[in-house]
Amino acid sequence: MTDQIPSDFPDGVPASADAGTPSALERVVTTSGSEDLLLAAWAEPLEALEFAQVLDAVAALAAGPLGAASLRARCPSFVAAEIRQELARVSELAALARRNRGVVAESVPEVKNALGRLRIPGSVLDAQELLAIRRTLTASRLVLEELKRVEPEAPGVVPLRVELPPKPFERKLEQSLDDDGAVRDSASPALASARSEIRTARDRLVQRLEAILRAVGGDGGVTLRDGRYVIPVPRDLRGRPDGIIHGESASGATLYLEPASVIPLGNAMREAEAAAQREELKVLRDLTDLLRPAQPLLKDLHAMCVAVDDLAARARYAALVDGYAPEVAPAPGGLVVNNGRHPLLIGGTVPVVPFDLTLEDGERTVLLSGPNTGGKSVLLKAVGLHVAMAQSGIIPPVGPGSRLPIVERIFADIGDRQSIAASLSTFSAHLALLRVILDEADERSLVLLDEIGSGTDPAEGSALAGAALLALTRRQVLTLATTHLGALKRLATSAKGVVNASLQFDAATLQPTYRLQKGVPGRSYGLAIARRLGVRPDVLAEAEAQVPEAERTLDALLAQVEQREREQQLREEALREQLTYVEQRTAELEAQGARQKERDKVLTERERGAERSAREQARQFLLQAREEVERAIARVKEADEAAAREARRMVEEAAGVAKAAVKRLDEKAAADGHAPVSFEPGQRVRMASGTPGDVLEVRGDGKVVVRVGSLKLVVEPGSLSPMPGGQGPARKKEPMVDVSTLEHNYELDLRGLSGDEAEHAVVAAIDAAVLAEQPYLRVIHGKGTGAVRERVQRVAKGDRRVQAHAFAPANQGGTGVTILEFGS
Repeated sequence: MTDQIPSDFPDGVPASADAGTPSALERVVTTSGSEDLLLAAWAEPLEALEFAQVLDAVAALAAGPLGAASLRARCPSFVAAEIRQELARVSELAALARRNRGVVAESVPEVKNALGRLRIPGSVLDAQELLAIRRTLTASRLVLEELKRVEPEAPGVVPLRVELPPKPFERKLEQSLDDDGAVRDSASPALASARSEIRTARDRLVQRLEAILRAVGGDGGVTLRDGRYVIPVPRDLRGRPDGIIHGESASGATLYLEPASVIPLGNAMREAEAAAQREELKVLRDLTDLLRPAQPLLKDLHAMCVAVDDLAARARYAALVDGYAPEVAPAPGGLVVNNGRHPLLIGGTVPVVPFDLTLEDGERTVLLSGPNTGGKSVLLKAVGLHVAMAQSGIIPPVGPGSRLPIVERIFADIGDRQSIAASLSTFSAHLALLRVILDEADERSLVLLDEIGSGTDPAEGSALAGAALLALTRRQVLTLATTHLGALKRLATSAKGVVNASLQFDAATLQPTYRLQKGVPGRSYGLAIARRLGVRPDVLAEAEAQVPEAERTLDALLAQVEQREREQQLREEALREQLTYVEQRTAELEAQGARQKERDKVLTERERGAERSAREQARQFLLQAREEVERAIARVKEADEAAAREARRMVEEAAGVAKAAVKRLDEKAAADGHAPVSFEPGQRVRMASGTPGDVLEVRGDGKVVVRVGSLKLVVEPGSLSPMPGGQGPARKKEPMVDVSTLEHNYELDLRGLSGDEAEHAVVAAIDAAVLAEQPYLRVIHGKGTGAVRERVQRVAKGDRRVQAHAFAPANQGGTGVTILEFGS
């Protein structure tokens, strides 16, 4: 998983199950005496699996070239704890990447040479090297901010963090170098002065040259030759100024002359330039000396940026291919691949068909069979790549619940291994590698064999392949092999640990479906494909007759199994279609129900609106009744006892009319299916005037006693409407004012009430006082802020029943009491 195999690599390899038997890894190291051969032992199978192309695909997601190079240099690790740690770290960031919250890596320049020179005392870095270090510091700060952001959800990134050097490091570099690597004037006062002197000297020199050029009538302008400012003059110019000629034009007709009179000015400018160069060198030396003590920290920061770029690219790759970290365990562990896909096929134009492969306890060899172009070799490579990727810290394209073994060696015999240079035929080349596999593979190896036993006589090839597979199975080697040989297909029926598998083929269209089916061997379909391609029937008939009886019987049985499988698939598809129809119909019904609920809601709102309108009409009836009361009282005051009785009759009649109107509204609501709302003590309600209150009691005659502030009112239930929230909030117990007692008490205490509560209480008290024929009403509102007093004054001024109002005498409450008079 690192860029190279560490020097103590063999010590980190899991010990062999049999302490007396050296593992394949140990044998390679012992035999070769060099770890280069160990790397070579992995290089060949990884090349056959096209592992480098997979690394290229991951590296394409890196932010910078160094991160991409780090990814391309990854190779498998063999330490379980290290592999699990890397996969867990990638998995954490992949989960964030799936939510578009992944780590943003930063590209950093190469600073290896610059950091190496920092270790040499007295060395001076040039401006470009210092600029690269400045960019590394800037990138490090941004990367550390990203790591801090994701740390709560991805604690695995904590070990990657490196502390930044003091801020003056970066600030000093920014002050001294611009984005192109040029030293700024602000790097030092001496440098700014020297460069100012250069500009002054250049201006004097150019002005003097332009004046000379105008005097001689020359064409063109001041130019530069060999680092000296010159003017172009014709070669045959009479009265040409004395000076130094620094060149001529291509035609030779023009000379580039530095007049003698400006040579001192040119020398002065060159001296200023030399002084500026000395100051620039001093700035670079000072910056180098500033960074020199921090060389180890700068190296760690640079490595951190590259490592985070490497990690972020692997996380993005896992999210892109929908890969999930597999469980890993040292071989001989089990193999479980869920939703596996070949990593190099993802993202292409052809949809990738995933496969599921599980080896149960005791199953060590899988024999894949089926027709050509059916995907057998692709599946073989996919499993090998999944293992190599996981051991390299890259999450392969597998689904949750996958489990992969940690192997020490991968042996891959895939493709044509013919070698003309080595005088090896195809069969001989396969046989040479098979010999190596039989000598070196053990229970900690993964063996991939494509078309085992092919390239020679089928009978001998089958026998040799069967013997080799049995030897590997007995040795507990995890083996995946593809074959077309019928004899090998029968091996699984007699050999323990060997299991058949096939990639399905559509017999009707003779096209592969690429779906893996474990436990059933596949048919080769050679004669069927030949028939479809138009081979003569008599030739096909003779070919079929020459097929051994056992082969024909096996092929017929496989055909029956495939036919039953197709029928089962058709039934499943029909059931899926029915289920889809049911789900769609259910969704439609749910949508219709939702629409019906919405219509019911609209109708309910309309009904509530009509009810509110009816209540408003009832309120108008009550107001009219109040007007009748007032007129009746006025007549009582002006007439005799008989008129008083008539007035009372009018009051009762008006009240009866109002009561009858409310009753009719309630009966209408009941007839429409909306009975009047019932109320319970403690319920929060709103009165017809809009004032909120709490229900205290529902009387036997149906009327409701409501508390409004410190007032207690008796109202008709039709004039109330429930408020959202149900029960009223718990309140501190307050003294109640029952308006029915005002005929014996000419005093109303509003202290402790809000302005709105006080105003409603005064209106209700005036109503009760007038009905009780009280001559006056004493309202205690207190002095306080004056808010309640102003409300009382406003009600008194606006109510025509109040003949006069004034504050009480000083000895009776003064401005804290208002007395309302109702006349005689």
